[in-house]
Amino acid sequence: MQKRANAVTLKGSGLTLIGPELKAGDKAPDFACASGLKDIVTLASTSGKARLFSVVPSLDTPVCSVQTKKFNEQLAALKDKVAAFTVSMDLPPAQARFCGAEGITNMQNLCDAHDQSFGKAYGVLIEGLAVPLLCRAIFVVDPNNTIKYVEYVPEIASEPNYEPALAALKACAG
Repeated sequence: MQKRANAVTLKGSGLTLIGPELKAGDKAPDFACASGLKDIVTLASTSGKARLFSVVPSLDTPVCSVQTKKFNEQLAALKDKVAAFTVSMDLPPAQARFCGAEGITNMQNLCDAHDQSFGKAYGVLIEGLAVPLLCRAIFVVDPNNTIKYVEYVPEIASEPNYEPALAALKACAG
């Protein structure tokens, strides 16, 4: 498995990411994430629409919370034209609690704790932590499973660039 040393930082300290550095134009890799305690979501099961994958280390942290709320607000205008997902290692009950408490209705949660297949395939799994976490990243995938926008946020404690991700998502949605 490919490893990318110092690919991102956390408060200035370099972190190694496991997996490839994807780029716009690449085919979106498959994955299998939990969307509840029994349900598994794969890339194929999300097909048919433009998709936003908002990757966060943990919903229970301030920047991840802000990121999820901002995307949720912006996605309301796109209604059923797109599908949006928050991907983290948070367990499904914690994800559901957060979204219920914060009124997140325009994004579905995906938990990558099962086998880290999203983290490894999309190059966002952080190596060497006491507990597995994903780095902060954004992926926009068109209905044909081609990646149209990627941002690996260089400093995990920083927010992503919302505008270009949303512009790419709107362009894919038609």
